[in-house]
Amino acid sequence: MQQPLWTPSAERIAATRMDSFRHFVNQRHSLQLADYPALHSWSVTQREAFWQAVIKFFEIRFSAQPERILQESSAMPSAHWFPGATLNFAEHLLRRRDNHPALVAIGEDGSREQLSYAELAAHVAGLQRSLRAAGVGSGDRVAAFMPNTWQTLVGMLAASSLGATWSSCSPDFGTQGVIDRFGQIEPKVLIAAAGYRYAGKNLDLTAKLNEILERLPSLEQLIVVPYSNTQAKAADFHSAAKVALWQDFHQAGGEPEFTQVPFDHPLYILYSSGTTGVPKCIVHGSGGTLLQHVKELGLHTDLHADDTLFYYTTCGWMMWNWLVSGLALGATLVLFDGSPFHPGAERLIDLIDAENISIFGTSAKFLAALEKAGAKPGSTHKLQRLKAILSTGSPLSHESFEYVYREIKADLCLSSISGGTDIVSCFALGNPVLPVWRGELQCKGLGMDVQVWNDAGQPATGEKGELVCAQHFPSMPIGFWKDADGSKFQAAYFDTFPGIWAHGDYAEITAHGGLVIHGRSDAVLNPGGVRIGTAEIYRQVEKVEAVLESIAIGQEWDDDVRVVLFVRLREGVELTDALQTQIRQVIRANTTPRHVPAKIIAVADIPRTISGKIVELAVRNVVHGKPVKNTDALANPQALELYRDLAELRD
Repeated sequence: MQQPLWTPSAERIAATRMDSFRHFVNQRHSLQLADYPALHSWSVTQREAFWQAVIKFFEIRFSAQPERILQESSAMPSAHWFPGATLNFAEHLLRRRDNHPALVAIGEDGSREQLSYAELAAHVAGLQRSLRAAGVGSGDRVAAFMPNTWQTLVGMLAASSLGATWSSCSPDFGTQGVIDRFGQIEPKVLIAAAGYRYAGKNLDLTAKLNEILERLPSLEQLIVVPYSNTQAKAADFHSAAKVALWQDFHQAGGEPEFTQVPFDHPLYILYSSGTTGVPKCIVHGSGGTLLQHVKELGLHTDLHADDTLFYYTTCGWMMWNWLVSGLALGATLVLFDGSPFHPGAERLIDLIDAENISIFGTSAKFLAALEKAGAKPGSTHKLQRLKAILSTGSPLSHESFEYVYREIKADLCLSSISGGTDIVSCFALGNPVLPVWRGELQCKGLGMDVQVWNDAGQPATGEKGELVCAQHFPSMPIGFWKDADGSKFQAAYFDTFPGIWAHGDYAEITAHGGLVIHGRSDAVLNPGGVRIGTAEIYRQVEKVEAVLESIAIGQEWDDDVRVVLFVRLREGVELTDALQTQIRQVIRANTTPRHVPAKIIAVADIPRTISGKIVELAVRNVVHGKPVKNTDALANPQALELYRDLAELRD
C-alpha cells in the first residue's frame, strides 16, 4: 500500500499558522472543525464568514468599512467583494518598519544588496514623492521593464501607494513582446533597466529600450536604472517623455503616504502568455490580491515573520507578484536575478545556505534538471532552516517528488502548486498540516470551491476532467483591459460551463483530497477519442536517463490523431532504435498502450514561453502548417523552425 512521502509531526502541526487559524475559526464561530477537510468545507459553504475570518486573523485594515462582505448575483462572474471598503495594498506590505531585513537582492555576479523594512519604506517614500510630482495618481499605469531586483519592488510599492496600477515585463522579453503588453495599457511612467546579466553575459538594453520608447506615445516619464550597464546616461535614451536616471530621480527619506482605494481598484495588470495572439491584459484588484496572498503565504505556506522566502522568478511572471506579498507577513525576501545554472547546477542551492532560506520556490523543470545533473544537495549542503520547497510552472513528476525527499531533505513540506496568472494565485497548493503524497498537489485552497467536472458538467472524483471553481472568489480578475462589455473575459473562463470558472486544466481529484494536474485542456491528446494529458507522458519520459526534456502533441493522421513525442537528448546521445524502444516500453509499462507515441523524433531545442512553460499548441500548429500568431511570447521562437516540414511526419 502506498505511503505518504512525508507526514508532519504533531508538534510541527501545532506550530503552524494553519492550525492556529482552525482554532481561531472554531472559537470565533463556536465550531468544532477537527481537521483541514472540515475547515475547507466550511470555507466554501460559508465564504463570507471565511474571508471575514482571514481579515481578522491577519489584521487587514480597511480605512472605510464595507457595506457588506459579498454582493453577488446568481452566476459568475458578477460579484463584488467588500463593496464600500477602502484600503491600500502597499500599506499592508510596509506595516513592518524596523531594522529586520525586508529583502536581499542578489545578482548573478554575486552582488548583494540588503534593505531593512525601515530602509525599504524610506525608498518608497522618496520615489512616491517624485512620482507624484511627475503627475502619477490613482488609476495611472506605471510599467517596469526590469530584472528581479530591489528597485523593481520599490517601484511597485511606490506606484500602488499612490493608487496607480503596476505592470511589469522582464528584460528577456523581445521588443514586440513588450509593445504587445505595454502598448495596450499606455503607461504614464516606465521604469527600465539599461542592462542586465544572464548566463555569464552582460546584456546592453539601450537599443532595445529605444525601440520600445518609439512605440509608447503615452509615456511622460522614463526612469532608467543602470543596473549592469553602469555607464548608462539619460542622454542615451530617446523619448518625448522626460528621462532621468534612477539615482537622480528621487532621494530616499521620510514616511510614505497611502492613497486609500476601493477594494476592487486595479492593482496589477498581468498578461496571458500570448502564444495564440496578442496577450490578454488581466486586471487584478487590490483587496482580492491582498487577501488571497496572505491566505496562501500565511496559511498554506506557513510563512512567519522570522522566515526567509525565495522564489526563482522574473518580474514577467505572476510568481513575482506572489513572492513580494511575503512582505505583508513581515518575512525576508530573497530576490535573485540571473541564470539558475550559472556558474553551476547548484547555484540556487548555495543560496539556501548563504541566506538561510526557509521556503524555497522553484519550477518542476528546475528540480528535474537538478536530478539530471546528478546534484545531491542533502549531502553537499546544510539546508538547516529549509522547511518547504514549492514547485510550479508544470506538473511535478513522481520521480521529482522522490528525488526531493531522497537527495535534498527528508523532513520538509514539498508543495506542488497550481493556479496562474489568471487568478494571480492558486487553486490547489501546499499545506503544512497534511501529508505529501507522490505526484499530488496536497489540497484545494481555502475559500476556493475547486472541483473536477466531466463533459456533462457533473463533479467527478477519481476520474479526469476539467478543473473548475464553482463559486466566486476575491482574487478573480476584475476583467480584461479595454474589454468594456466583458465579452472577452466571459469567453475566456465562463463559456465551457456557463456561470462556472473553467480554468483550462485537465485534472483529477484523488482519494486523499489532493489533485493531480494532467496538463492543459487545450493540449490534451485524443488518440482513438480517448483523452490523454501530456503530463502523463512527460512523467514517464523523465525516467529515461538519455532524455533531458520532451514535448508531446497530437498529429492529425488517417482520420484520427496519433501521438508524436519530440525529445531533447543529452549531449552526444543519438536517438537509436534501442532508445526509442526503451522510451516506448517505459511509457507503456506505466500508462496505457494509447499513451505510447507513434513517432519519436529528436530535436535540438523545445520552444518555451518566457516564463519557462513548453508550448504544445505552437508546436502543433507548426506541424500542421498553421501560423503561430505571436512568437514574441516565446523565449526561443527560433526553436519552432525545428518542427516545420519534418519528413518523419509524412508517413
